[in-house]
Amino acid sequence: MQATIDELSQILIFRDLTSSELEPLQPYTQVQHYRQGEILMHESDRLPAKLYALLSGALQITKTATTGKETILRTLPPGEIFAAPALLGDGIAPAMVTAGCDSIILTVERDALIEAIRQTPEIALRMLMVFNSRLQQLHETVHGLISERAIVRLARLIQDSATRYGIDTRAEGECLKAKLPYYQIARSIGITYEECVRLFKSLKLVVAYSRGGKITVLDAEKLNAIASGIINS
Repeated sequence: MQATIDELSQILIFRDLTSSELEPLQPYTQVQHYRQGEILMHESDRLPAKLYALLSGALQITKTATTGKETILRTLPPGEIFAAPALLGDGIAPAMVTAGCDSIILTVERDALIEAIRQTPEIALRMLMVFNSRLQQLHETVHGLISERAIVRLARLIQDSATRYGIDTRAEGECLKAKLPYYQIARSIGITYEECVRLFKSLKLVVAYSRGGKITVLDAEKLNAIASGIINS
């Protein structure tokens, strides 16, 4: 099924473009639905030459080491593009992509996108900004795994989730809209499940964890101090 103009405009790199600028792309688009837990692509899969973008839902990007340990590299929110090598590289999936919940994927054929970039160079600039941001995040992640304490990585992950997905302010504190189960947190910051549980217990006056991954920030100022490496807990 082809994407609508409205759906195309929901992708970050296409936002603010006019209908006349998006219409030439429409015949070369496809919209696909995936259920929670369904794998979109495996690491090392050969990918068709397309732009891949998340229209709705959430995606988990994971990579498996030679030891078999699986690490969550990032979780993508709606509007983001992914699988860059399919468009600009060798066409090999660099990681596994799984639907974190029921999700809708939008694709655009490469040749049609290149023609659109010729007409509207701003699209390419937006793509470069996305990839540059990803490189910076990767650098920070690697640096953090090597040099920062786990409690600092945890605090920063909570803050990042609050910034990306938003919060609901309640009497008890700031409740993250996105759920972060223990297993997901552990795989995202390079620790064991058991260590993750222990860290939350040590932070019980700063953040509260409820079943299913509901996290409430009880003391935002202290969480920021931990994320900055000023205090331990």
